[in-house]
Amino acid sequence: MKKFMNDPADAVTDYLVGLAAAHPTTVTFDAERRIVVRTTRARAGKVGLVAGGGSGCEPLHTGFVGHGMLDAACPGEIFTSPVPKQIVAATLAADSGAGVLHVIKNFSGEVMNFGMATELLAFEGIAVDSVLVTDDVSIPQMPGTAGRRGLGATVLVEKIAGAAAERGDDLASVTAIARRVTDRARTFGVGLSSCTPPLRGKPIYDLPDGEIEFGIGISGEPGRERVAMRDAHQIADAMVSEVVTDLQPSPGAQLLVLVNGMGATPLSELYLLYGECDRLLRARGLEPVRSLVGNFVTSLDQAGAALTILELDDALTVLWDAPVRTASITWGAEA
Repeated sequence: MKKFMNDPADAVTDYLVGLAAAHPTTVTFDAERRIVVRTTRARAGKVGLVAGGGSGCEPLHTGFVGHGMLDAACPGEIFTSPVPKQIVAATLAADSGAGVLHVIKNFSGEVMNFGMATELLAFEGIAVDSVLVTDDVSIPQMPGTAGRRGLGATVLVEKIAGAAAERGDDLASVTAIARRVTDRARTFGVGLSSCTPPLRGKPIYDLPDGEIEFGIGISGEPGRERVAMRDAHQIADAMVSEVVTDLQPSPGAQLLVLVNGMGATPLSELYLLYGECDRLLRARGLEPVRSLVGNFVTSLDQAGAALTILELDDALTVLWDAPVRTASITWGAEA
């Protein structure tokens, strides 16, 4: 294993220290409470947004703290949920008097710990609501299971709900918008390699050169099935088919398309994949009108990519285009 690292046990802390050092006007790392917060506190009366999850998926969530997205993030250890104490601290830091929305990816540990934190926060007099992101189409929706994982749509929820909060929407409205995004977004991921967690020091599993993993998540786990390697057009065709078949967008629908790298795939290959997806979607009579290509929800150093599609409407498009300033996404001019 060759990584830029000191003590593997300190890898997450060292990362957070570096993030804050590189973006001092955007984020501050509170090492004692182990949370990342906006350097400039949001105005009074703004709904706060908090998210958190296992580290290893950067820039999610810490890279999206700032104007127009999250007010605070609570990072856990590698692929491990933050603990309730962190979530409580992040929520208290994000509260500006109008309540706080928790954005939760559907992983058992995160659901449980955010639930425990919410119970603790009931004694703090803060209105707390939540949205559960469940966009992974590789897992069928079946009663009696944990359900679909939250993947790339998490970025879209944080951006769009964050813009609504920045606009001045109340907690109920911000929550409703966040849930509308989750209802209209789907994701499917493909892995070309395993990843190497720092403390493990070796890949989680072996993947022969001629095989790839279909239906991966963001914690280094194997996919839904292992299939033979194929060219980019065929992989894109399978990804588009999986997402569109499940999403069932309206004829001629306008789409936001995210091609998300898993950490070790070059940007040139991600844009190549985006071009294939764009062409395949247009051939189906759909219209990609907004795009995002790059590493936004990774799985450490795994090679591969995930396709996320959100069916837009006018209101969601306005919120997506609204100004944002974070360590990892910045566009538009702040009011």
